[in-house]
Amino acid sequence: MSAPEEISLANIGKFALPSLAGTVDKSSRGQVLVVGGGNTVPGAVLLTGLAALRAGAGKLQLATTRAAAMTLGVAVPEAAVIGLDEAHSGELGPGGAGELQPRVEAADAVVVGPGMMDPESAGALALDLMGAATSASFLLDAAAMTGVDYEDRRVRALAGRLVLTPHAGEMAKLRGVPREAVEDDPLGMARGLARAAQAVVVMKGSDSFIVSPDGRAWRHSDGVVGLATSGSGDVLAGVVGGLLARRASPLAAAAWGVCLHGAAGARLAERIGPLGFLARELLDEIPSLLATADRAGTP
Repeated sequence: MSAPEEISLANIGKFALPSLAGTVDKSSRGQVLVVGGGNTVPGAVLLTGLAALRAGAGKLQLATTRAAAMTLGVAVPEAAVIGLDEAHSGELGPGGAGELQPRVEAADAVVVGPGMMDPESAGALALDLMGAATSASFLLDAAAMTGVDYEDRRVRALAGRLVLTPHAGEMAKLRGVPREAVEDDPLGMARGLARAAQAVVVMKGSDSFIVSPDGRAWRHSDGVVGLATSGSGDVLAGVVGGLLARRASPLAAAAWGVCLHGAAGARLAERIGPLGFLARELLDEIPSLLATADRAGTP
């Protein structure tokens, strides 16, 4: 297998984003549905949803527990918010899938998992939502990603439309190996998961790898240590989800998402310091980074 290519905003032009030239309205920029949150981490859905809008998605819907829905709706007035019943774990369970089905059918991208910590309920909900998908791309994160059975026909039906975003601990659960084995060979683990799930895999770490189902790989080495902070992964999931909603391919969305996320962290590290900037502060950097890349001649 060939070595991974190095990738950054400086050379990302090979991954084309859909043009927004001509007449554009919010529907043409795509609709993203973010499903997640719970009693423990209700704010994760907020970070993911705002990141999707910062990446250019036109419409945003957030689905979370009824207990958190009103607060989330006030905090994110740009979004439609759907409150769903909680499972025994205090998180969303599969019982909410039926209510979300028409929203999944209408969405261009669905992000499931931010803020969810119970793999059993999150995985069951994710599978039911994937079964309702007609054309939407999916990104699975956190417990929704580790709780899914990747042999299930509903996952198989999404081949070519699925993105997974594990860190080392999550990859260890997914591959059934010790965390140390992932840290010793993150690229090999990512290639194995991408092939098994027929998904684009973003293996997060100090060096992040983007891997396609056929084993092609790219390495992003421009991240900063400050990105290892609470909520950072939720922002990354939202940026990728927003680009998927704009109808970027899963590979292009993942590559751009990783590079934008890393560049945003680098800007904050320079302005604030290498440590201590907040995940929410990444959000403000994304639009200008996208615009700068466009002015430099990238798609």
